[in-house]
Amino acid sequence: MNNKTEVVIVTGSSGMIGSGLIHKLAKKYQVIGFDHDGYPFPPAEAECVCVDLTSDDRMTFAFKRIRYAYGNRIASVVHLAAYYDFLGEPSNLYDKVTVKGTERMLKYLQDFEVEQFIFSSSMLVYKPSSPGVLITEESPLEPKWDYPKSKVTTEKVMHEKRGEIPVVIMRIAGVYGEEGNSIPITNQIQRIYEKQISARLYPANTAHGSTYVHRDDVINAIALAIDKRKDLPAEVIVNIGDDETLSYQELQDIISTEINGKKSNIIHIPKWFAKAGAFMQNLFGKVFIKPWMIDLADDHFEMDSSKAKKLLGWKPKYSLRETLPKMVDNLKANPEKFYKDNKLE
Repeated sequence: MNNKTEVVIVTGSSGMIGSGLIHKLAKKYQVIGFDHDGYPFPPAEAECVCVDLTSDDRMTFAFKRIRYAYGNRIASVVHLAAYYDFLGEPSNLYDKVTVKGTERMLKYLQDFEVEQFIFSSSMLVYKPSSPGVLITEESPLEPKWDYPKSKVTTEKVMHEKRGEIPVVIMRIAGVYGEEGNSIPITNQIQRIYEKQISARLYPANTAHGSTYVHRDDVINAIALAIDKRKDLPAEVIVNIGDDETLSYQELQDIISTEINGKKSNIIHIPKWFAKAGAFMQNLFGKVFIKPWMIDLADDHFEMDSSKAKKLLGWKPKYSLRETLPKMVDNLKANPEKFYKDNKLE
């Protein structure tokens, strides 16, 4: 069989991961991008099928198109589309888009021969650990806000509704790239670059941090999972993250040195003071740090991705430590573009 006759559907196909994944997969597979109407569009290598995960009519139309053009067999569905924001406020879109949207996808896929369904979950579903204590796929779950809570609920939906479709759940660390692409990291860079007083203040343990992972390493992990789909268990969870987890202090030191040529001291402040400051800043403008984030600032996520290495033959090629200087170089080369690309105010 010619591999180009093997069909892969990518949802969220115009996004940072989806678009890069399509570029990679199009060399071997017939790729279809499921995405919303209008700009931005999936890359030209994929057929774009406009779809709304919250609509039965639109999903019916999309899968009729798939069957008519490509038949009944689907090699893999890579489900990246989900609702996400940093507002910290309740939203019914988490349920409508992420949970019910995934359930709707699985319902329509039951009428096809689907060899694999890959779901992009999050590292944030886990209970935080402590420095040196690695989080494995068997570690306890303790999602603390609506985004990771929606991922946990959706994982349960997949277990219950997958039928005979094999599933791969990827619990992915915070994603970054040379252009930035990570909201927490680019906002920390902005605070240091603009010499904001908040860049020197922190209400938590600076030895704590979170695992991140380069966008291209995520793309490679997904591509390997598709290639090896016939060898994987019918239902499997894998962590996808860098080998090294940098602390907040290490991030601060690297970014400060790249921008200012020297490290900058961090002053510890009480959480009540940080919350009050965040509240006041948000009254007078749009800032990234919200009061609800202060309670989570001590959380430490240090992931063990050895299972993905063993099952997929995957190994991260990049590290945040080596990529941060490239991010700062891109900022210095064109601050306006860096701010626009990363939606910095």
